[in-house]
Amino acid sequence: MGIVLRTSHVRKKGGVAIKPVIGITASRNKKGAAIVNETYIQAILKAGGNPIILPSNLVGNIGDLIRIVDGVVLIGGGDIDPTLFSEEPHIHLGEVDPMRDVAEIALAKAVLRTRKPLLGICRGLQILNVAMGGNMYQDIYSQRENTTIQHSQQAPTCHPTHFVKLKQGSLLQKIATEETIKVNSFHHQAVRDVPQPLQVCGIASDGIIEAIESTIHPFVLGVQWHPEALVQKEDKISMKIFEAFIHKSKESRG
Repeated sequence: MGIVLRTSHVRKKGGVAIKPVIGITASRNKKGAAIVNETYIQAILKAGGNPIILPSNLVGNIGDLIRIVDGVVLIGGGDIDPTLFSEEPHIHLGEVDPMRDVAEIALAKAVLRTRKPLLGICRGLQILNVAMGGNMYQDIYSQRENTTIQHSQQAPTCHPTHFVKLKQGSLLQKIATEETIKVNSFHHQAVRDVPQPLQVCGIASDGIIEAIESTIHPFVLGVQWHPEALVQKEDKISMKIFEAFIHKSKESRG
């Protein structure tokens, strides 16, 4: 079945629709190959964007790349080097990719300076928080006594397993038009202290922060779950998140 593009998400030039260009960060495998799950690409395409992949070794080219893209998605992946938020590595810290950490933090800061839309997913939310001066729980199960629900689910990726309560009047709540939503979950780390101008806009029943957003940017949103996977199962709220992101990316082009 072909992808239906919503006309509100594209700009026309000479009668031809131009989709906003969305940069998607990539993880790396052990051979150094750039890896992006197909679900991210398909979610952007389905929402009306034109995705391009941004490699992990992009530090020297961030200025040029920012000029090319209309919005950026920071995708999920491995753990973040805790020395980047002034902590020693916890015994339960997983595998880290220092090059990727440095590149994505620099990229997040550059996007924030340009005020272009940014969507952080899972690790991407955590990178956004660290880039702004926040910190993290390196392992929620050993560092928080009251972590009581399963945050690394055993159910299929596309199946939502726990609830998130949204902050009334927040960007995310306005997008979802719900006060409580159901999400999937694949993480053992989580953001801890959230610095201004970010605010918490979604929280799990056990107090784990599930979503943050900027209070001064047009669209800067981080979610701890994986809406791109839920889009594949026609989850309406996940689709709304990507549509809102693409709409703001179109506006950032002018």
